[in-house]
Amino acid sequence: MGYNMRAWVVVVLVVLVASNVFICDVYAAGECGKTPIRSAAASLSPCLGAAGNARAAVPPSCCSKVAALIKTAPKCLCAIMLSPLAKQAGIKPGIALTIPKRCSIKNRQAGKKCGKYTLP
Repeated sequence: MGYNMRAWVVVVLVVLVASNVFICDVYAAGECGKTPIRSAAASLSPCLGAAGNARAAVPPSCCSKVAALIKTAPKCLCAIMLSPLAKQAGIKPGIALTIPKRCSIKNRQAGKKCGKYTLP
């Protein structure tokens, strides 16, 4: 009986931990709508060079991806730039958030806050 109780407790703990991970992942994707934040971040891969160097040219493919993201889920860009994924990729949020301006995107959210940064 003691063995069955221990096994049951382990199963319950595993389910609780797994459900917590799932819930955290769902909340992390919230700013990007139904798209998981990892997928949204991956779609911005053409921007990697420009996100770490303010003097780097921003590729047109990056500009189109950023413009589409701003149009469909404007808070998603901020969520991506402040995520651990961006930090792991070597992205500098203060530089990355200048990309919409560097791309001359007209509907960018200039003056809005993104963490401790203000969008230019």
